[in-house]
Amino acid sequence: MIDWRAEKKPILALSPMADLTDSAFCRLAKRWGARIVFREMVSAEAVARGNEKTLGMTAFDETERPIVQQIFGSDPATMAEAAHVIYERYRPDALDLNMGCPVYKLVSNFNGAALMKDPKLAAEIVRQVKVATPLPVSVKIRLGWSDPNDCLTFAPVLEEAGADLITVHGRTKVQGYSGTADWRQVGEVKKLVKIPVLVNGDVHKPEDAPEALKQSGCDGVMVARGALGNPWIFQQMAEVLAAGVVETQIDWATRVQTVLDHAKLMIEAHGERGIVLMRKHYPWYFKATPGAALLRARLMTVTTLLELEETLRLI
Repeated sequence: MIDWRAEKKPILALSPMADLTDSAFCRLAKRWGARIVFREMVSAEAVARGNEKTLGMTAFDETERPIVQQIFGSDPATMAEAAHVIYERYRPDALDLNMGCPVYKLVSNFNGAALMKDPKLAAEIVRQVKVATPLPVSVKIRLGWSDPNDCLTFAPVLEEAGADLITVHGRTKVQGYSGTADWRQVGEVKKLVKIPVLVNGDVHKPEDAPEALKQSGCDGVMVARGALGNPWIFQQMAEVLAAGVVETQIDWATRVQTVLDHAKLMIEAHGERGIVLMRKHYPWYFKATPGAALLRARLMTVTTLLELEETLRLI
């Protein structure tokens, strides 16, 4: 189990991202220095109903530890039951509750960021999940629904309910992913609570990490989109934090080998279909390379590891 207070600071964590931070990507991120990985969210209702496909999404490889499984839902009893089922089946190192996702599909059912509108309900979810398992429970939130000051009243409620850590994305739900993450406002949450706080949002390059930590005063950084096609960001952030400069430079051969390593992990998890599932990652890996559009077009037709190797070798 993770002891958030005892974790070496600053914590460098991979953010949960739906349909992206599966076992394969989390294993890759660990190889490149991610201390803690948060797995993609799963529906508490589906887990509690016994949906094996959903529950299977929470399976992980031992090399992913320490690992945090995120769940979403708005019914305290269902969230607690799902937490118990996941704990009994797989024994992750911690649980995370999604109270920050701005996607309509979630908030329209009062999941994700919608819970910031009801602190009492959010607190009850935390309390019941805490009772359901011995695992530490963290919560991922935003600055608010539309008011960036909502977090200043919401976070202390979560702490009082028993949350062990809070991650704050520096935007409101209304902002979505537009505008700029407000790391200083995240820092106002850090000042209010005694539990560890992670800052999230707009950490896209290694040099962003020390600035986010400086502005927020937080205990660590959670990286989301900045890690896509860029798993080495964790190693590079550690270098910048330790010595002020990036020492690990990624050449073309390393990039290609990382894509192949990722593909092999996807095949291990999904069989040959893993190559097709890799298509969502290619644009991230090659977005800044010359001839990226043509390369992506070629990669979108690849269906086997051999074809992938041959395509990358021809570049």
